[in-house]
Amino acid sequence: MNDSFVRDLGIQHPLIQAPMAGSTPPDLVAAVSGAGGLGSLGAGYLEPQAILDQAAQIRRLTDRPYAIGLFVLPDEFVVDMAAVIKAREQLDALMEREGLAVRTSLPTRWAPRFSDQLAALYEARPAVAFFAFGLIDATQIRKLKQRNIIVIGTATTVAEARAWAECGADAVSLQGAEAGGHRGTFLHDADAAMIGLFALLPMAVRAINIPVIAAGGIMDGRGMLAAEILGASASQLGTAFLGCSESSAAESWKHDLLQAEDHRVTTIRSFSGRAARGLRNRYVEAMEPTVANLPAYPVLNALTAPLRRAAAEAGRGDLLSEWCGQAATLVRPMPAAELVGVLMDEYGAARRSLGV
Repeated sequence: MNDSFVRDLGIQHPLIQAPMAGSTPPDLVAAVSGAGGLGSLGAGYLEPQAILDQAAQIRRLTDRPYAIGLFVLPDEFVVDMAAVIKAREQLDALMEREGLAVRTSLPTRWAPRFSDQLAALYEARPAVAFFAFGLIDATQIRKLKQRNIIVIGTATTVAEARAWAECGADAVSLQGAEAGGHRGTFLHDADAAMIGLFALLPMAVRAINIPVIAAGGIMDGRGMLAAEILGASASQLGTAFLGCSESSAAESWKHDLLQAEDHRVTTIRSFSGRAARGLRNRYVEAMEPTVANLPAYPVLNALTAPLRRAAAEAGRGDLLSEWCGQAATLVRPMPAAELVGVLMDEYGAARRSLGV
């Protein structure tokens, strides 16, 4: 175990709960941090005031270090309104066929402004800040470090890991092809950056001189140790925590994870307009013929939001974005603090079995 990196994070265990946007309420974050890991608030979809409110909730629940994760996006972007209109027609037709009494509408904005979210993060002052979808600039990194916030960038290739190291990040979260949710790819086409974690890890460790965090398909303590042997300073688990009682994932989504067949986990663009890993379900199959013509992220993500909310309320997991990693069926429903304990017991047993 890289004790110095774990010490720098201010945590007891080399275990990070991934900042999964939309699924990591303050209760989950605080429970993981309170149990000795690093709980992480996925704030990519949150408006600035919501970031501050949820950070305050976390602070009321624990005094342990925690992280906030953001998506790096331009504040303004061009929208193809013809594609938006076509997508609305397709989504409304699908919802009508499936009996959901809701229709798409144009939001007042497609996504929160990243600059405003970042300003809220500065104010919240978490111990750690995660970033995905792109690099932040030198001024932003300097402001984070002035507030003693550790900067961790997400990379899916060696080139992206090197880019984060060169721009001054303190560590890189290496997202293997097995990882669930949105791909953090920013220098390549997503399909070209689907590299298995255990192939990517040693290459990235050799290429950069800052700590590397392993993310993708790790569901137990054995996987954590395997990643460590290949050079990871810590492991980042997301899907493993979706089944926890504190997770805000829809109950139908949690149920489907327990029955997830490995060949049904796939790369999906039809929910958000950006490559993401999750379960191939009824929605994915229905939208597949026209996925190439759908708007890009974050426009499509905003358009599908009403459908996803209605599907969750109706218990229709087959119409939800059921994000998950490759080993989703290994999820274990239990309270988050209990899961941290189980993971660390498994990690310790695996170390002892190998005499390390």
